[in-house]
Amino acid sequence: MSQIGAPQGGTCPKSPRSRTLRTVATLTSAVLAVTALAGCSADDDADAAPVAVQDNAPTPRDLVADGGTLRWAVDAAPTTLNAFQADADATTSRIAGAVLPALYTLDQRGRPQRNPDYLESAQVVETEPKQVVLYKLNQQAVWSDGREIGAPDFVAQWRALSGRDTAYWTARNSGYERIEKIERGKNDLEVRVTFSKPYADWQSLFTPLYPKQVMGSPDSFNDGARTTLKATAGPFLLKSADAKSGDVTLIRNPRWWGQAAKLDTVVLKPVPRADRADALAAGTLDLAEIDRSTAERISLALKDARAGRNGAQAALAHGPGSSITPSKALKSWALAHGSDEEKAEEVRAARKKNQEAIARYASAQDTLATYVVRKSLEPAYTQLSLNGESGPLSDERVRRAVARAIDRQELAESVLKPLGLPAKPPGSHLALAGQAAYKDSSDALGGQDTQEARALLADAGWVPGGAEQPAGTKAGSEAEKKEGTEKGASEKKEAEKKEAEKPAKSTATAPADAKKKSDEASGDAPSDEGLYIVGDDKPGDRRAVPAQAAPGTGTRVLTPAPAAALQGAALQARAEALDTRPEALEAGTGSAARAGAPQAVKPDRGAAGAYAPRGTAAPAAVPGAQQALGKDGKALSLRFVLPSGPGSESLRTVGDRIVRMLDAVGIRTEVTKVPDESFFKDHIASGDYDLALYSWPASAFPATDARPIFAKPEPASDGSLMVEQNYSRVGTDRIDQLFDQAAGTLDEEEALELVRQADARIWAAAGSIPLYQRPQLVAARADLVNAGAWGFAAPRYQDIGFEKDASPKKADKKADKRTGEKTGEKAD
Repeated sequence: MSQIGAPQGGTCPKSPRSRTLRTVATLTSAVLAVTALAGCSADDDADAAPVAVQDNAPTPRDLVADGGTLRWAVDAAPTTLNAFQADADATTSRIAGAVLPALYTLDQRGRPQRNPDYLESAQVVETEPKQVVLYKLNQQAVWSDGREIGAPDFVAQWRALSGRDTAYWTARNSGYERIEKIERGKNDLEVRVTFSKPYADWQSLFTPLYPKQVMGSPDSFNDGARTTLKATAGPFLLKSADAKSGDVTLIRNPRWWGQAAKLDTVVLKPVPRADRADALAAGTLDLAEIDRSTAERISLALKDARAGRNGAQAALAHGPGSSITPSKALKSWALAHGSDEEKAEEVRAARKKNQEAIARYASAQDTLATYVVRKSLEPAYTQLSLNGESGPLSDERVRRAVARAIDRQELAESVLKPLGLPAKPPGSHLALAGQAAYKDSSDALGGQDTQEARALLADAGWVPGGAEQPAGTKAGSEAEKKEGTEKGASEKKEAEKKEAEKPAKSTATAPADAKKKSDEASGDAPSDEGLYIVGDDKPGDRRAVPAQAAPGTGTRVLTPAPAAALQGAALQARAEALDTRPEALEAGTGSAARAGAPQAVKPDRGAAGAYAPRGTAAPAAVPGAQQALGKDGKALSLRFVLPSGPGSESLRTVGDRIVRMLDAVGIRTEVTKVPDESFFKDHIASGDYDLALYSWPASAFPATDARPIFAKPEPASDGSLMVEQNYSRVGTDRIDQLFDQAAGTLDEEEALELVRQADARIWAAAGSIPLYQRPQLVAARADLVNAGAWGFAAPRYQDIGFEKDASPKKADKKADKRTGEKTGEKAD
């Protein structure tokens, strides 16, 4: 990243994005790449939360070797190379960052830096009668076809993204629609941009900048840039995109005028998150974002290396061979050489299988010991969204009660503290610690307060016993139809008798609480993955969790029975402990095997009896639960929708904690777990939920990018609600006005203050509750430098490379040191 001062004029500008944030309302266009964070300094803000430092092994360029190939894991092959299209994703943004101009970049604290590779200067030169920005481009900056970057490229991008020509299938036009004209200055390297009305976030425009060959016509924009780019202008060139494997290959740009890229080649390899541990163990990746369980495997491998254990020794210490006791080994040998040929053959096959497992584990541990884990916080936060369109949450008092029932600090610590990362909950919806716009405005809503939450609910009419029908009241349409008839009265009396004979049913907190117990029984530990970012769908092996259909919906609802789950787990554990099968004797599938370090992970099928049949009465609520609340004969119960994918364990664990917190104030929840692929489209975007957990990326330009997320929904002509990206459906006219004012002023301090005022009102409306900043864990080869967990900053691709003269011993030594520092462990 360029380390250079602020643009001319001496003021600290609002920072630009490193990736494009597309503000659109449909599912297909909700691909929100993580944008860079802004801010001159957070030092003056006493409310600022601690900032996680960048962890990317920073190394001077003269210590980085020339050449080499970096194999970098991505979630999926890009569906398009045009970052301004609706289906652009994080891989699209990564490619754009390496091969296309970015007029501004950001440092590790989110401070904007003019990128001298493309810009000599950029500043507002006129404010009256219109705002005019003058760009002066680097005279050496050229496209890969030899043509200089200039005014024609700016004009083409403006026309494509202004929204005036509907033939362009654009995903956003924020800012571009405010441009009145673009003119050539003294030459093509000077570009004058005139705005029809003031636009504070002008620095967000023209990044990434595409050549006029891409933006010049609807055909080239819509279809021509999906699989190839006619010209690029970055430290790397796009060499190929393999349709079969999905690999995208970038090579060093021979026309690059800046500091030459250290690497010869970068290969972006699609590897699902669930498969990355195996890919790293096989040594087929050099850099990959990982989950917590994979990070723990790497840390264990490094600990073994420090202790002088190789992979084979590690396999016997805590791998597949760790549970083979002398007595089991002796019995296994006796059976293998006994007179019972059938039994002997079975045992010999089991022994062979176990030896193969030990060999695989040993090889994997040896390979994993060549990696380190680098970690930071992503510029994105996980929130609890409260759907205020209808039902109990349409009442602001109920939303505020939900928020006051939740201990955000506890939730943040549960996710981040085990990783050694700062665990202070975000105090803003619109900025994160390190940004100039950041201010903790959560006081506008208030902190965790159980008594206040109960008082708010009582004020809204939700009281203990409120779900009971008054004596003599006939409920339901059928009762009304039969009212006054002898038959109706008889049936009602019989129904009341049957109801009294039923065992007491728990409220809907039982499913989530049972799931937690089931998870604990099966050893399903939380991970840092599964923090669902809107539009950041992670392809891979996704499994639908066993479930029942919710009445009137196509959604599957889990119905756990805690007692059955615990009993089933106990019986299973006892059976395993007594298992005398040959494969158990040899491979150690009994209880002793689980006492050691990681075994091969099997598909999570749940503990025996964890899910009760349809119609089974739920057990009593957990101890400490408040009596269920009701109003006008209706119980207060909220539908909590969570993704069920294999990478969402952490999110579900957070959900379980929230369920217990709400239970303590009398709010019951019906936990519904749905496949990842339908979570956003079928539930969040469509409004089919009451509570949900997902993440938003922070933006460098909240006045522009965050407005659609919090804009007041408006009724459409067909009676539906136009929500843009405000999936909580909670907003006010005043919040919209503050965003508009912030985007339309050129006084930076005034704009920041208006954004902070908007955030305070967003807190008060209680449509969404920020919980914690997302953790970022990255596995990197120990000798890979200037790469890892970048935090707020964008990668500086030309500096990434492998350390010079990094012998295996040297790499191992560095790995030991870095791992001990980053994980908080002490070397043996």
